[in-house]
Amino acid sequence: MFLLLAAAGPALAEVKLASPFTDHMVLQRDRKVPVWGTADPGEKVTVEFAGQKKSVKAGADGRWRVNLDAMAAAEESRTLIVTGSASLSPIQCNDVLVGEVWLCSGQSNMDFTVAKTVKHYFAGVTNEAEEVAAANYPNIRMFTGEWRRSYEPQSTVPGTWRVCTPENVREFSAIGYFFARDMQQELKVPFGIVNESFGASTAEAWISREALADDRHLKPLLERFDTNVGAFKANPPDQTAALKAWQAAAARAKAAGKNPPRRPADPNPTQDQHNPTVMFNGMIAPIIPYAIKGVLWYQGEAINGGTNGYQLYPLLQATLINDWRRRWDQGAFPFYICQLAALKASPTRPDTAFNNPNVREAQATVLSLRHTGMAVTIDIGDPVNIHPKDKQDVANRLMRIALAKTYGRKLEYSGPVYDSMKIMGGAIRVRFTHVTGGLVARGGELQTFTIAGKDGKFIPATARIEQDTVIVSSPDAAESVAVRYAWANYPEGCNLYNGEGLPAAPFRTDR
Repeated sequence: MFLLLAAAGPALAEVKLASPFTDHMVLQRDRKVPVWGTADPGEKVTVEFAGQKKSVKAGADGRWRVNLDAMAAAEESRTLIVTGSASLSPIQCNDVLVGEVWLCSGQSNMDFTVAKTVKHYFAGVTNEAEEVAAANYPNIRMFTGEWRRSYEPQSTVPGTWRVCTPENVREFSAIGYFFARDMQQELKVPFGIVNESFGASTAEAWISREALADDRHLKPLLERFDTNVGAFKANPPDQTAALKAWQAAAARAKAAGKNPPRRPADPNPTQDQHNPTVMFNGMIAPIIPYAIKGVLWYQGEAINGGTNGYQLYPLLQATLINDWRRRWDQGAFPFYICQLAALKASPTRPDTAFNNPNVREAQATVLSLRHTGMAVTIDIGDPVNIHPKDKQDVANRLMRIALAKTYGRKLEYSGPVYDSMKIMGGAIRVRFTHVTGGLVARGGELQTFTIAGKDGKFIPATARIEQDTVIVSSPDAAESVAVRYAWANYPEGCNLYNGEGLPAAPFRTDR
């Protein structure tokens, strides 16, 4: 009789932690650490960690949050315990470290893993085997959120923290891993990376609905998306035939030992990573406000808005950064981006679409915002592969920016940056900032400089270094008025560096 009564009674609630809280996680040092989740409305929840004990009652919506006090970095493995007053048993997150935490986000070049895998068939870094074998760093961990797109903000994104081992590192974001590896060796504290990336995603996909709606230039993107969602719901297309054809083709490919064809695209607009808000809702909203030091961002190959979509990109980029900073409520945290690498145009990638110099110029506007930086990668692209394998140098350049701008190290973090020009008859003298160690023409004479006369037509030019300036000229450019450098999809041979081995960013003086 007692058993029957017990079974018939109300089930005890189970307090739950938000997505980023799992075994092996890294918590951010030297600032308050939000810990949150869900429980029954009004339930008392207690969080214990490193001698701290914080309690709060879940709100009417079942959500709860406490803030742990700022803690120093600690390699000591600790346990975070969460107990609900009505829960059957406490939650334990084991092997928790305290150190530095950075968020990595963007599209496929950030999602690009250290090793080539079935899921990441396009990945695999330079010297993959050696890098994997050497990746034994117990104080480096990475949380990788599963790919999720959504029309509404989600509260969870599946994923777990994994310790850096040769086995685990194969599926780590390559840029995230190399950045963490190099930074951890410099700072001597545990290092955590939260990776929330998705291939072919646009900038607007990572911005919240509210931020897009608040800008009159961006609101039309949202309105068009909502219209398409409404049309899909009213008349969803039948994909039965397409799916059957794909299944048959995949079976034939498997039998022949070949890679299967791609699955037909989901016609639901909410599952298209090019559309506004869907990546923010699915992968960013669930991890806010996990305490982080800053953000690394690699995105720009996918730009919507037609052939001139890059004109909207500076606004999208700034809106995204301001949106995330506002929602995290941690101040203007560092936000460091990767400028697109060189890539040759092709019939499927015309000049107006991918890795265009106009896109790189749009990306560079990030430097007008506080606490930002840009890693130039113009010299480490691949002429035919939009996913260059050299992610070590990309991460190293991000590391230099972070060490200098976030951690106060006195080192050069940028290659030469165009500052000003002076017309001298038929020649133009170009001045730069970030000329530590002097200007260097790597491998011979300077290449990829062009010059224009009053007719506005740019032609190949001769360029030479004179102290910390470059003199650009051509006998065929009468009354020279403007200079460009590395102004092409794939500026082969661009070779202007400073003495620290950092490349000059592409630029033009005629903007």
